[in-house]
Amino acid sequence: MTTEATEATGKPEAPPLTSTSASPTARQLWTRARGVVLALVILLVAAIAIAAIRSGAQHGRLDPRSADPYGSRAVAELLADRGVSTRVVTTLDEARAAAGSDTTILIAAPDLLTKRQQTLLHTATENSDGRTILISPGSPSLGTLAPGVTADPAVSFDSTLSPGCSLPAAARAGSADTGGVRYTATNIDADACYLSDGLPTLLRIPATSGSGDTVVLGAPDILYNDRLDEQGNASLALQLLGSRSHLVWYLPSLSDTSATDAGDQSFFDLLPSGWLWGTLQLFIAAALAALWRARRLGPLVPERLPVAIRASETVEGRARLYRKANARDRAAAALRSTTRTRLAPLVGVPPAQAHAPEALLPALSAHLQGDGQALHNLLFGPPPRDDAALVSLADQLDALEREVRRS
Repeated sequence: MTTEATEATGKPEAPPLTSTSASPTARQLWTRARGVVLALVILLVAAIAIAAIRSGAQHGRLDPRSADPYGSRAVAELLADRGVSTRVVTTLDEARAAAGSDTTILIAAPDLLTKRQQTLLHTATENSDGRTILISPGSPSLGTLAPGVTADPAVSFDSTLSPGCSLPAAARAGSADTGGVRYTATNIDADACYLSDGLPTLLRIPATSGSGDTVVLGAPDILYNDRLDEQGNASLALQLLGSRSHLVWYLPSLSDTSATDAGDQSFFDLLPSGWLWGTLQLFIAAALAALWRARRLGPLVPERLPVAIRASETVEGRARLYRKANARDRAAAALRSTTRTRLAPLVGVPPAQAHAPEALLPALSAHLQGDGQALHNLLFGPPPRDDAALVSLADQLDALEREVRRS
Protein backbone atom coordinates (compact mmCIF):
# COMPACT_ATOMS: atom_id res chain seq x y z
CA MET A 1 0.00 0.00 0.00
CA THR A 2 1.09 3.61 -0.57
CA THR A 3 1.24 6.30 2.11
CA GLU A 4 -1.98 7.90 0.76
CA ALA A 5 -3.80 4.59 1.00
CA THR A 6 -2.62 4.16 4.57
CA GLU A 7 -3.93 7.57 5.54
CA ALA A 8 -7.26 6.91 3.82
CA THR A 9 -7.90 3.51 5.35
CA GLY A 10 -6.19 4.06 8.66
CA LYS A 11 -4.45 0.65 8.28
CA PRO A 12 -0.68 0.26 8.60
CA GLU A 13 1.24 -0.55 5.50
CA ALA A 14 2.17 -4.26 5.21
CA PRO A 15 5.90 -4.97 5.18
CA PRO A 16 7.33 -5.77 1.74
CA LEU A 17 7.64 -9.47 0.87
CA THR A 18 11.16 -10.86 0.82
CA SER A 19 12.39 -14.24 -0.35
CA THR A 20 15.19 -16.07 1.38
CA SER A 21 17.16 -18.82 -0.36
CA ALA A 22 17.11 -22.09 1.55
CA SER A 23 19.79 -23.76 -0.62
CA PRO A 24 23.28 -24.04 0.92
CA THR A 25 25.85 -21.69 -0.53
CA ALA A 26 29.19 -22.72 -2.00
CA ARG A 27 30.93 -21.41 1.11
CA GLN A 28 28.76 -23.56 3.37
CA LEU A 29 29.41 -26.65 1.24
CA TRP A 30 33.17 -26.02 1.37
CA THR A 31 33.07 -25.53 5.15
CA ARG A 32 31.34 -28.87 5.58
CA ALA A 33 33.56 -30.82 3.19
CA ARG A 34 36.98 -29.28 3.74
CA GLY A 35 37.90 -31.69 6.57
CA VAL A 36 37.24 -34.75 4.42
CA VAL A 37 39.04 -33.21 1.43
CA LEU A 38 42.07 -32.36 3.57
CA ALA A 39 42.25 -35.91 4.94
CA LEU A 40 42.08 -37.38 1.44
CA VAL A 41 44.84 -35.06 0.21
CA ILE A 42 47.08 -36.05 3.14
CA LEU A 43 46.49 -39.77 2.45
CA LEU A 44 47.24 -39.28 -1.25
CA VAL A 45 50.46 -37.39 -0.58
CA ALA A 46 51.58 -40.02 1.96
CA ALA A 47 50.87 -42.85 -0.47
CA ILE A 48 52.86 -41.15 -3.24
CA ALA A 49 55.77 -40.49 -0.87
CA ILE A 50 55.86 -44.10 0.37
CA ALA A 51 55.66 -45.43 -3.19
CA ALA A 52 58.50 -43.15 -4.28
CA ILE A 53 60.70 -44.21 -1.36
CA ARG A 54 60.09 -47.92 -1.90
CA SER A 55 60.11 -47.85 -5.68
CA GLY A 56 63.78 -48.76 -5.90
CA ALA A 57 63.59 -51.83 -3.66
CA GLN A 58 61.82 -55.17 -3.86
CA HIS A 59 59.71 -56.30 -0.93
CA GLY A 60 57.53 -59.31 -0.44
CA ARG A 61 57.19 -62.65 1.27
CA LEU A 62 59.11 -65.43 -0.49
CA ASP A 63 60.34 -63.01 -3.14
CA PRO A 64 63.89 -63.90 -4.25
CA ARG A 65 64.52 -60.20 -4.95
CA SER A 66 63.62 -59.12 -1.41
CA ALA A 67 66.12 -58.60 1.40
CA ASP A 68 63.36 -58.39 4.01
CA PRO A 69 63.39 -61.00 6.84
CA TYR A 70 60.65 -62.98 5.08
CA GLY A 71 62.12 -62.50 1.63
CA SER A 72 64.32 -65.08 -0.15
CA ARG A 73 67.15 -63.06 -1.68
CA ALA A 74 69.83 -64.88 0.33
CA VAL A 75 69.02 -68.31 -1.09
CA ALA A 76 68.86 -66.86 -4.62
CA GLU A 77 72.36 -65.38 -4.25
CA LEU A 78 73.74 -68.66 -2.86
CA LEU A 79 72.24 -70.49 -5.84
CA ALA A 80 73.84 -67.95 -8.19
CA ASP A 81 77.25 -68.71 -6.63
CA ARG A 82 76.65 -72.36 -7.55
CA GLY A 83 75.78 -71.52 -11.14
CA VAL A 84 72.00 -71.80 -10.82
CA SER A 85 70.11 -68.91 -12.40
CA THR A 86 66.93 -67.64 -10.73
CA ARG A 87 64.16 -65.96 -12.72
CA VAL A 88 60.95 -64.56 -11.25
CA VAL A 89 57.71 -64.96 -13.20
CA THR A 90 54.25 -63.73 -12.23
CA THR A 91 52.01 -65.15 -14.94
CA LEU A 92 50.86 -68.66 -15.73
CA ASP A 93 51.97 -68.45 -19.37
CA GLU A 94 55.55 -67.64 -18.33
CA ALA A 95 55.62 -70.50 -15.84
CA ARG A 96 54.26 -73.01 -18.38
CA ALA A 97 56.70 -71.87 -21.04
CA ALA A 98 59.64 -72.35 -18.66
CA ALA A 99 58.93 -76.04 -17.97
CA GLY A 100 61.82 -78.25 -19.08
CA SER A 101 64.23 -80.96 -18.02
CA ASP A 102 66.86 -78.43 -16.91
CA THR A 103 64.42 -76.27 -14.91
CA THR A 104 63.02 -76.28 -11.40
CA ILE A 105 59.70 -74.46 -11.06
CA LEU A 106 58.98 -73.23 -7.54
CA ILE A 107 55.35 -72.19 -6.88
CA ALA A 108 55.39 -69.85 -3.88
CA ALA A 109 51.62 -69.82 -3.25
CA PRO A 110 49.89 -72.79 -4.92
CA ASP A 111 46.55 -72.19 -3.18
CA LEU A 112 46.21 -68.78 -4.87
CA LEU A 113 45.90 -70.43 -8.27
CA THR A 114 42.49 -71.13 -9.71
CA LYS A 115 41.44 -74.67 -10.59
CA ARG A 116 41.98 -73.98 -14.27
CA GLN A 117 45.45 -72.51 -13.65
CA GLN A 118 46.43 -75.55 -11.57
CA THR A 119 45.30 -77.93 -14.31
CA LEU A 120 47.20 -76.09 -17.05
CA LEU A 121 50.36 -75.84 -14.94
CA HIS A 122 50.27 -79.52 -13.98
CA THR A 123 49.79 -80.52 -17.63
CA ALA A 124 52.88 -78.47 -18.59
CA THR A 125 55.15 -79.86 -15.86
CA GLU A 126 53.93 -83.44 -15.52
CA ASN A 127 56.14 -84.94 -18.26
CA SER A 128 58.76 -82.19 -18.56
CA ASP A 129 61.45 -84.20 -16.67
CA GLY A 130 61.97 -81.13 -14.51
CA ARG A 131 61.26 -80.54 -10.82
CA THR A 132 58.20 -78.78 -9.39
CA ILE A 133 58.34 -77.47 -5.80
CA LEU A 134 55.10 -76.59 -3.99
CA ILE A 135 55.43 -74.36 -0.92
CA SER A 136 52.88 -75.15 1.83
CA PRO A 137 50.11 -76.34 -0.49
CA GLY A 138 46.73 -77.12 1.05
CA SER A 139 43.63 -78.96 -0.03
CA PRO A 140 42.65 -76.35 -2.69
CA SER A 141 45.71 -77.19 -4.83
CA LEU A 142 47.04 -80.61 -3.83
CA GLY A 143 44.44 -82.65 -5.69
CA THR A 144 45.48 -81.10 -9.01
CA LEU A 145 49.17 -80.20 -8.65
CA ALA A 146 50.12 -83.28 -6.61
CA PRO A 147 47.59 -86.07 -7.23
CA GLY A 148 47.50 -88.69 -4.52
CA VAL A 149 48.67 -86.28 -1.79
CA THR A 150 46.35 -84.97 0.92
CA ALA A 151 46.95 -82.39 3.66
CA ASP A 152 46.28 -83.27 7.26
CA PRO A 153 43.97 -80.80 9.06
CA ALA A 154 46.34 -80.62 12.05
CA VAL A 155 49.67 -78.89 11.48
CA SER A 156 52.95 -79.76 13.13
CA PHE A 157 53.58 -78.15 16.51
CA ASP A 158 57.35 -78.61 16.13
CA SER A 159 59.24 -76.31 13.78
CA THR A 160 62.57 -78.14 13.71
CA LEU A 161 62.37 -81.78 12.64
CA SER A 162 64.90 -84.49 11.78
CA PRO A 163 64.98 -86.13 8.33
CA GLY A 164 63.93 -89.70 9.17
CA CYS A 165 64.16 -90.79 5.51
CA SER A 166 66.66 -91.96 2.90
CA LEU A 167 66.32 -88.95 0.60
CA PRO A 168 69.95 -87.84 -0.03
CA ALA A 169 69.18 -84.12 0.19
CA ALA A 170 67.48 -84.57 3.58
CA ALA A 171 70.16 -86.91 4.90
CA ARG A 172 72.94 -84.44 4.07
CA ALA A 173 71.04 -81.43 5.45
CA GLY A 174 70.04 -83.00 8.77
CA SER A 175 67.52 -81.23 10.97
CA ALA A 176 65.66 -78.36 9.33
CA ASP A 177 62.73 -76.04 9.96
CA THR A 178 60.14 -77.87 7.87
CA GLY A 179 57.45 -78.18 10.53
CA GLY A 180 54.14 -76.93 9.13
CA VAL A 181 51.52 -78.69 7.03
CA ARG A 182 51.63 -82.47 7.26
CA TYR A 183 50.83 -84.75 4.34
CA THR A 184 49.77 -88.25 3.37
CA ALA A 185 50.76 -89.82 0.03
CA THR A 186 49.25 -92.84 -1.70
CA ASN A 187 52.30 -93.30 -3.95
CA ILE A 188 54.46 -96.00 -2.39
CA ASP A 189 57.55 -94.67 -4.22
CA ALA A 190 57.28 -91.23 -2.57
CA ASP A 191 60.04 -90.13 -0.18
CA ALA A 192 58.43 -89.10 3.13
CA CYS A 193 60.76 -86.95 5.25
CA TYR A 194 60.75 -84.82 8.40
CA LEU A 195 57.95 -86.68 10.14
CA SER A 196 55.78 -85.07 12.81
CA ASP A 197 53.64 -87.56 14.77
CA GLY A 198 54.09 -90.07 11.97
CA LEU A 199 53.18 -87.76 9.07
CA PRO A 200 55.79 -86.17 6.76
CA THR A 201 56.18 -82.44 6.22
CA LEU A 202 58.28 -82.96 3.09
CA LEU A 203 57.40 -85.28 0.22
CA ARG A 204 59.19 -86.05 -3.03
CA ILE A 205 56.89 -87.73 -5.52
CA PRO A 206 58.59 -89.12 -8.66
CA ALA A 207 56.84 -88.62 -11.99
CA THR A 208 55.01 -91.55 -13.52
CA SER A 209 57.42 -91.41 -16.47
CA GLY A 210 60.78 -89.79 -16.99
CA SER A 211 63.15 -88.32 -14.42
CA GLY A 212 61.01 -85.46 -13.17
CA ASP A 213 59.53 -85.16 -9.70
CA THR A 214 57.37 -82.98 -7.45
CA VAL A 215 58.49 -81.78 -4.02
CA VAL A 216 55.85 -80.80 -1.48
CA LEU A 217 57.24 -78.66 1.35
CA GLY A 218 55.04 -78.09 4.40
CA ALA A 219 56.65 -74.81 5.55
CA PRO A 220 58.53 -71.99 3.79
CA ASP A 221 60.89 -71.32 6.71
CA ILE A 222 64.00 -72.79 5.06
CA LEU A 223 63.69 -70.15 2.30
CA TYR A 224 63.42 -67.06 4.54
CA ASN A 225 66.40 -64.75 4.80
CA ASP A 226 66.33 -64.68 8.60
CA ARG A 227 66.06 -68.49 8.94
CA LEU A 228 68.46 -69.62 6.24
CA ASP A 229 71.48 -69.84 8.58
CA GLU A 230 69.68 -71.96 11.18
CA GLN A 231 69.80 -75.78 11.44
CA GLY A 232 70.31 -77.39 8.03
CA ASN A 233 67.97 -74.97 6.28
CA ALA A 234 70.51 -73.61 3.81
CA SER A 235 71.73 -77.07 2.81
CA LEU A 236 68.22 -78.43 2.29
CA ALA A 237 67.09 -75.34 0.35
CA LEU A 238 70.12 -75.34 -1.96
CA GLN A 239 69.79 -79.05 -2.73
CA LEU A 240 66.04 -78.91 -3.41
CA LEU A 241 66.18 -75.73 -5.51
CA GLY A 242 69.56 -76.36 -7.15
CA SER A 243 69.02 -79.81 -8.66
CA ARG A 244 68.66 -78.18 -12.14
CA SER A 245 70.64 -75.38 -13.74
CA HIS A 246 67.67 -73.02 -13.95
CA LEU A 247 65.21 -72.03 -11.23
CA VAL A 248 61.92 -70.34 -12.18
CA TRP A 249 60.32 -68.71 -9.14
CA TYR A 250 56.58 -68.40 -9.78
CA LEU A 251 54.87 -65.72 -7.68
CA PRO A 252 51.12 -65.90 -8.57
CA SER A 253 49.71 -62.44 -9.21
CA LEU A 254 46.15 -61.18 -9.15
CA SER A 255 46.94 -59.15 -12.26
CA ASP A 256 47.45 -62.37 -14.25
CA THR A 257 44.66 -62.48 -16.85
CA SER A 258 44.54 -66.28 -16.66
CA ALA A 259 43.19 -65.97 -13.10
CA THR A 260 39.97 -64.45 -14.43
CA ASP A 261 39.64 -66.65 -17.53
CA ALA A 262 36.82 -69.11 -16.85
CA GLY A 263 37.03 -70.74 -20.28
CA ASP A 264 33.63 -72.00 -21.44
CA GLN A 265 32.17 -71.91 -17.91
CA SER A 266 29.37 -69.53 -17.04
CA PHE A 267 29.07 -67.57 -13.81
CA PHE A 268 26.73 -70.19 -12.29
CA ASP A 269 29.12 -72.99 -13.26
CA LEU A 270 31.81 -71.33 -11.14
CA LEU A 271 29.55 -71.22 -8.08
CA PRO A 272 29.58 -74.35 -5.87
CA SER A 273 26.21 -76.09 -5.72
CA GLY A 274 25.94 -75.41 -2.00
CA TRP A 275 25.92 -71.64 -2.61
CA LEU A 276 22.84 -71.87 -4.85
CA TRP A 277 20.86 -73.84 -2.27
CA GLY A 278 22.13 -71.57 0.50
CA THR A 279 21.00 -68.46 -1.41
CA LEU A 280 17.54 -69.97 -1.91
CA GLN A 281 17.26 -70.76 1.79
CA LEU A 282 18.33 -67.23 2.74
CA PHE A 283 15.73 -65.77 0.35
CA ILE A 284 12.96 -67.89 1.91
CA ALA A 285 14.10 -66.96 5.42
CA ALA A 286 14.15 -63.24 4.51
CA ALA A 287 10.61 -63.48 3.06
CA LEU A 288 9.31 -65.21 6.20
CA ALA A 289 11.04 -62.62 8.42
CA ALA A 290 9.45 -59.80 6.40
CA LEU A 291 5.98 -61.35 6.77
CA TRP A 292 6.54 -61.83 10.49
CA ARG A 293 7.71 -58.27 11.11
CA ALA A 294 4.94 -56.78 8.95
CA ARG A 295 2.13 -58.60 10.77
CA ARG A 296 -0.47 -56.35 12.48
CA LEU A 297 -1.66 -57.49 15.88
CA GLY A 298 -4.41 -54.88 16.14
CA PRO A 299 -5.38 -51.26 15.45
CA LEU A 300 -2.87 -48.51 16.12
CA VAL A 301 -3.27 -46.93 19.55
CA PRO A 302 -2.31 -43.25 19.95
CA GLU A 303 -0.04 -42.47 22.88
CA ARG A 304 0.48 -39.29 24.77
CA LEU A 305 3.95 -37.83 24.35
CA PRO A 306 6.05 -37.97 27.52
CA VAL A 307 6.95 -34.29 27.08
CA ALA A 308 5.30 -31.31 25.41
CA ILE A 309 6.92 -30.27 22.13
CA ARG A 310 6.69 -26.69 20.96
CA ALA A 311 4.82 -26.19 17.71
CA SER A 312 7.74 -24.24 16.24
CA GLU A 313 10.07 -27.20 16.80
CA THR A 314 7.62 -29.56 15.10
CA VAL A 315 7.27 -27.21 12.13
CA GLU A 316 11.02 -26.78 11.83
CA GLY A 317 11.65 -30.54 12.08
CA ARG A 318 9.10 -31.33 9.37
CA ALA A 319 10.49 -28.58 7.17
CA ARG A 320 13.99 -30.05 7.47
CA LEU A 321 12.65 -33.45 6.45
CA TYR A 322 10.92 -31.94 3.42
CA ARG A 323 14.11 -30.13 2.46
CA LYS A 324 16.27 -33.25 2.85
CA ALA A 325 13.91 -35.20 0.57
CA ASN A 326 13.54 -32.30 -1.92
CA ALA A 327 9.77 -32.62 -1.39
CA ARG A 328 8.85 -29.08 -2.42
CA ASP A 329 5.55 -30.32 -3.88
CA ARG A 330 4.45 -31.81 -0.57
CA ALA A 331 5.60 -28.78 1.40
CA ALA A 332 3.74 -26.42 -0.94
CA ALA A 333 0.60 -28.57 -0.80
CA ALA A 334 0.71 -28.53 3.01
CA LEU A 335 1.12 -24.72 3.11
CA ARG A 336 -1.74 -24.12 0.64
CA SER A 337 -4.08 -26.60 2.33
CA THR A 338 -3.56 -25.03 5.75
CA THR A 339 -4.03 -21.52 4.35
CA ARG A 340 -7.29 -22.48 2.60
CA THR A 341 -8.56 -24.09 5.81
CA ARG A 342 -7.95 -20.86 7.77
CA LEU A 343 -9.28 -18.53 5.06
CA ALA A 344 -12.59 -20.32 4.45
CA PRO A 345 -14.30 -19.27 7.75
CA LEU A 346 -13.04 -15.70 7.30
CA VAL A 347 -14.86 -15.26 3.97
CA GLY A 348 -17.99 -17.25 4.89
CA VAL A 349 -17.21 -20.54 3.14
CA PRO A 350 -18.10 -23.79 4.99
CA PRO A 351 -15.02 -25.81 6.06
CA ALA A 352 -16.18 -28.72 3.90
CA GLN A 353 -15.80 -26.55 0.77
CA ALA A 354 -12.53 -24.87 1.78
CA HIS A 355 -10.57 -26.85 -0.81
CA ALA A 356 -13.02 -26.40 -3.70
CA PRO A 357 -11.84 -23.60 -6.04
CA GLU A 358 -15.38 -22.90 -7.29
CA ALA A 359 -16.52 -22.11 -3.73
CA LEU A 360 -13.46 -20.46 -2.14
CA LEU A 361 -12.11 -18.27 -4.95
CA PRO A 362 -15.31 -16.26 -5.68
CA ALA A 363 -15.71 -15.52 -1.96
CA LEU A 364 -12.09 -14.36 -1.69
CA SER A 365 -12.35 -12.21 -4.85
CA ALA A 366 -15.50 -10.53 -3.56
CA HIS A 367 -13.91 -9.97 -0.16
CA LEU A 368 -10.64 -8.52 -1.46
CA GLN A 369 -11.72 -7.08 -4.82
CA GLY A 370 -8.70 -8.91 -6.23
CA ASP A 371 -7.71 -10.86 -9.34
CA GLY A 372 -9.30 -14.29 -9.31
CA GLN A 373 -6.62 -15.81 -11.57
CA ALA A 374 -3.82 -14.62 -9.28
CA LEU A 375 -5.62 -16.11 -6.28
CA HIS A 376 -6.08 -19.39 -8.13
CA ASN A 377 -2.36 -19.61 -8.93
CA LEU A 378 -1.50 -18.78 -5.35
CA LEU A 379 -3.86 -21.24 -3.62
CA PHE A 380 -4.21 -24.00 -6.23
CA GLY A 381 -1.23 -23.50 -8.56
CA PRO A 382 1.62 -25.86 -9.54
CA PRO A 383 4.42 -26.76 -7.12
CA PRO A 384 7.36 -24.34 -6.91
CA ARG A 385 10.42 -24.89 -9.11
CA ASP A 386 13.07 -24.47 -6.42
CA ASP A 387 13.60 -23.65 -2.75
CA ALA A 388 13.55 -19.90 -3.35
CA ALA A 389 10.13 -20.18 -5.06
CA LEU A 390 8.86 -22.24 -2.11
CA VAL A 391 9.97 -19.57 0.37
CA SER A 392 8.32 -16.90 -1.81
CA LEU A 393 5.08 -18.92 -1.88
CA ALA A 394 5.06 -19.15 1.91
CA ASP A 395 5.55 -15.38 2.20
CA GLN A 396 2.72 -14.66 -0.27
CA LEU A 397 0.31 -17.02 1.50
CA ASP A 398 1.12 -15.38 4.82
CA ALA A 399 0.55 -11.91 3.32
CA LEU A 400 -2.78 -13.00 1.82
CA GLU A 401 -4.03 -14.31 5.15
CA ARG A 402 -2.99 -11.11 6.92
CA GLU A 403 -4.78 -9.02 4.32
CA VAL A 404 -8.00 -11.07 4.63
CA ARG A 405 -7.94 -10.76 8.41
CA ARG A 406 -7.48 -6.95 8.21
CA SER A 407 -10.17 -6.40 5.62
